[in-house]
Amino acid sequence: MAAPRGLFITLEGGEGVGKSTQAARLAERLRAAGRVVLTTREPGGSPRAERIRAHLLSGAAERHGRFAEALLFAAARADHLARTIRPALASGAVVICDRFTDSTRVYQGAVGEVASELLSALDRVSTDATRPDLTLLLDVPTAIGLERARARRTARGEAEDRFEREDRAYHERVREAFLAIARAEPARCRVVDASPEPEVVAAAVWRAAASAVRVAR
Repeated sequence: MAAPRGLFITLEGGEGVGKSTQAARLAERLRAAGRVVLTTREPGGSPRAERIRAHLLSGAAERHGRFAEALLFAAARADHLARTIRPALASGAVVICDRFTDSTRVYQGAVGEVASELLSALDRVSTDATRPDLTLLLDVPTAIGLERARARRTARGEAEDRFEREDRAYHERVREAFLAIARAEPARCRVVDASPEPEVVAAAVWRAAASAVRVAR
């Protein structure tokens, strides 16, 4: 029997929506169903990309402007794809990635106001047409997401990162930009209400992902 083909799933959303939690829960359920699963994240996911991540989230690149940030995200993504994502997909694994190109479209594009044609050119170069099979957009009201992010940082003793330091109006724009992408690309994107308890959200994530996993077999 032929091995199942690889499947690329991305999780997107603003701060505090629970992407890492739901990525881990989805991976656990897929493994229980017999699939090989790789979980990864952006920026990051490979040694070189993780070094770029540290630079970006510290805010060190911010003084160079949003286009410079977009260049760094693209560089990290190209390495991540080459060293981590594509080899896993080629082996038949399900790859679950916490953020991907939609985050660049939102944070550097719709909110950061880098021209869409520049981001499209960077996307073509950095991804070489590797696209998610399914994108799960986890959505919560902005106030809830920011409170969750604050509570998480406090529990971990972490400082705010480059993007968490922005004001509420900024995060409202982020939320609407993600929802606009989902409305524009319904064949790829599924919006999941991430307001309930994690177990309830995990069940909704599984329902959204299950059909894509079956098709990929």
